[in-house]
Amino acid sequence: MANIKSSQKKNRQRIKHEARNQARKSAMRTAVKKVRTAIGRKDAAAAKEALVAAIPLIDRAASRGTIKNGTASRTVSRLTVAVGHVKV
Repeated sequence: MANIKSSQKKNRQRIKHEARNQARKSAMRTAVKKVRTAIGRKDAAAAKEALVAAIPLIDRAASRGTIKNGTASRTVSRLTVAVGHVKV
């Protein structure tokens, strides 16, 4: 543990930010997993529904700095293409 007061505060902030980022990233990954599962089942309606729910989570994670903007854009793009190719 740091001895300097400002370092102690920064450490407390770091712990809070890490927890927030981890929760955000976990929720995003779960949403992406639901989309991929629906794609695997070839359920077009469920895949589209899951994609609509996942996109805001991915975008929010990017805007808050949890993931990079390019990563978010690539993930959304690939999921959208995959959902578009699902045949009923």
